[in-house]
Amino acid sequence: MDPLPFRNRRLRLLDHMAAAGGGVAIIPTAPERIRNRDTTYPYRADSYFHYLTGFPEPEAVLALIAGPSPQAILFCREKDAEKEIWDGFRYGPAAAREIFAFDAAHSIAEFEAKLPDLLADQPALWYSLGHDADWDARIVKAMNAVRAQTRAGKRAPSVTHDVRAVLDAMRLVKDDHEITLMRRAAQIAASAHRRAMLATAPGKYEYEIEAEFLHEFRRHGCQAPAYPPIVAGGANACILHYVANNQPLEDGKLILIDAGCELDGYASDITRSFPVNGRFSGPQADLYQLVLDAQTAAIAAVKPGVGFLAPHEAALRVLVQGMIDLKLLVGSRDGLIESEAYKRFYMHRTGHWLGLDVHDAGEYRQNETWTTLQAGMTLTVEPGLYVRAADDVPAAFHDIGIRIEDDVLVTAHGCEVLSCDAPKTIAAIEAEMKR
Repeated sequence: MDPLPFRNRRLRLLDHMAAAGGGVAIIPTAPERIRNRDTTYPYRADSYFHYLTGFPEPEAVLALIAGPSPQAILFCREKDAEKEIWDGFRYGPAAAREIFAFDAAHSIAEFEAKLPDLLADQPALWYSLGHDADWDARIVKAMNAVRAQTRAGKRAPSVTHDVRAVLDAMRLVKDDHEITLMRRAAQIAASAHRRAMLATAPGKYEYEIEAEFLHEFRRHGCQAPAYPPIVAGGANACILHYVANNQPLEDGKLILIDAGCELDGYASDITRSFPVNGRFSGPQADLYQLVLDAQTAAIAAVKPGVGFLAPHEAALRVLVQGMIDLKLLVGSRDGLIESEAYKRFYMHRTGHWLGLDVHDAGEYRQNETWTTLQAGMTLTVEPGLYVRAADDVPAAFHDIGIRIEDDVLVTAHGCEVLSCDAPKTIAAIEAEMKR
């Protein structure tokens, strides 16, 4: 692994801390979690910890000390030949310090004893209170240990800053290392969506198509899906977070698949909707083209200098006018948008931040102003229509759910669709499935 991107991020955070008066930051990784009895879930590092270290093992903590001689200190597991026989390789402090470019590294067994010394005489603590009760208790215990040494001249930090708030702002704009990983993750996920189109046929089960994704993700080196895949045939597509994936696929129906992979921590997130039998019916094509037109308008709105909500507003105008034209709604476009009557068929926003987390860190608005897009930000663009059966809905549209989602990078002059390899026009989908 290349430690330089992670080291650069640590230096940026240390510079921010120094400009705010200095102090010490404590950033633990995620614990291992029990799945059942003595079996753990597959391990994944905490996103904030990974962003700053790239270190993949559990039982690790990063301490950053800002000041005239800034330091990045890792606490991690010791080398243990016996445990490595059972559970695999461990770096150990010495190798971790060298390979991951830390200034120092110590055994995690020493952390509790060293923490009061790390905190003592620091002007501020940079930590995220309230995210983990066990870690909050450790921090409070160490702070009290420092306060108990007041008569010996020791002082506990008098100010606490939320380190995640600073990191959220940093994580919003991706560096070259992150963009490279996200571009590759999107390419792999797009390949999986093409594979799913080729595998889909009436009579197959949703989970059979899900298996195609898992195979393609692992085949290309991804560690896991970025989230539980949604493979929703027919009316199941009208359930936004459907994950049962256990129903047979019916001839003449659509299937909606929302699936992305995680590559070295970074997520892709793609949705495609297409006919189970490979051919759109007339009503299906009408709704599908409307959603695609809305997505086209939204992607055109992604560029530096506009607010985060601009793509959603562009998609909404197209969708609502289409709902009127297809007799799903009655009224004026502006009136239906103002009253939010469209939410019967389109109830979510058109996108979210994307990165280390599929719903990535970062503020969407400050006070009443939506965050301004700038080059290096990554977001999804995902309009949809979900038409449940009802007496006042044209029967030809009953139980059709459509969403089209792509991963989009804001560039200096517009945007790049990272997931463009996944077919999405009606002609391209039908041609792909015909293969």
